[in-house]
Amino acid sequence: MAHSIIRLASSSSARRFATLSIAETTAANVVPTYARYPMTLTHGDGAFVWDEGGRRLLDLGGGIAVNSLGHAHPEVSAALLEQSQKLVHTSNLYFTQPQADLAASLVRLIGPGKVFFCNSGAEANEGMFKFARLHGIAGQAEEEAAAAPRMNVITTIDSFHGRTLGGVAATGQDKIKAGFGPPIDGFTHVPYNDLAAVEAAIDERTSAIMIEGIQGESGVRPATAEYLLGLRRLCDERGLLLLFDAVQCGHFRSGSFQSYTKILEGHPDPAAATFRPDGISMAKAMGAGVPIGAFWLDERVADMLSAGRHGTTFGGNPLACAVANRVLDVIERDDLVANINDVGEHFVSSLRAIQTEFPNVLCDVRGHGLMLGVEVAAGAPGVPADAASAAGHFVGMLHERGVMTVPAGTHTVRLLPPYNLTIAEADEGIAAIRSVAEELSN
Repeated sequence: MAHSIIRLASSSSARRFATLSIAETTAANVVPTYARYPMTLTHGDGAFVWDEGGRRLLDLGGGIAVNSLGHAHPEVSAALLEQSQKLVHTSNLYFTQPQADLAASLVRLIGPGKVFFCNSGAEANEGMFKFARLHGIAGQAEEEAAAAPRMNVITTIDSFHGRTLGGVAATGQDKIKAGFGPPIDGFTHVPYNDLAAVEAAIDERTSAIMIEGIQGESGVRPATAEYLLGLRRLCDERGLLLLFDAVQCGHFRSGSFQSYTKILEGHPDPAAATFRPDGISMAKAMGAGVPIGAFWLDERVADMLSAGRHGTTFGGNPLACAVANRVLDVIERDDLVANINDVGEHFVSSLRAIQTEFPNVLCDVRGHGLMLGVEVAAGAPGVPADAASAAGHFVGMLHERGVMTVPAGTHTVRLLPPYNLTIAEADEGIAAIRSVAEELSN
């Protein structure tokens, strides 16, 4: 039977009744922008959540790469309580210690520069789009800027940069753009990991190149080291900005603070050791579930966004910054970067063994750290012809086995678990994935 995230069903009639009641209330009162799975979640603890019927599920989706410390982490709860009893919001007309500390930590982790705080990844990307335009026309004469403003950003096919009108225009997926035309001018899409295509697309209006270090929404596809180094050289030669959308792949998700460091690790080219973009957008894992976003700009260009050029009401508020600071403290104290790499390598080796065992079901395992994709083979046996996507069907079968995760594109099952996931918890998920692959292969 086909699995769908639209239909409302459950293996337990008691759970089904309760879920339908809440689902119906939601359907009647919430704008239907999400096709939801038939689950109502009530609470979580670490890598696990429980539905209202009392069933425990291992969460390997992590709120789509958000829950970096899992659910109900005591340090996150403590930071929320402590800061809420001091200052929740002041506006950015004043200074606060949590924001200053967080900015200093991010600069330390990335490199000399400055940070703008906001509330989400889409907002962070919007800020970088604005900055790309500002930077592009800064060196132009007034007449030249009026006739041919240097404001265009090259992005990649299958990219995802958010749901705002700017983010939609930047995103290289037609399904995201559908119904929202005409798109905002100024974006060109070229194939990912194709340096020649980027170079061919550059013209006198180009101001920046923007990529994801690992494309997340389209199937967990990492950039190659040669592509990254080539983009940096190209931008330096042409006077362009190199911008990174690290909303999903950043903040240690790859096993390094930024994915480009992980990808370039051990590369023999001396440029790999000093590689750094000119701007980086961040969000998701930063707040471990508390909404926060940011973008970092290199020190050479950061001051171009002077007072009045950009702003936000809630961005960088003391509450969100206090939590983000605590998240960084926990990651460092508990040596979670080592855990990300160890558990990630265990996942990859185990999943590749399953791929070898069931090659007609699984055809690839890729990614870095705890941002992994397991690709379901085209025409995999056992996947109904009318399934909305092979990945969605596979995810539905995992749900039945008590494991939550999310698809990426039509054929990739995405694993984005918390950074403190244990090997034993990973093995529980691996066993469920093997069970689904075995069932589909028969």
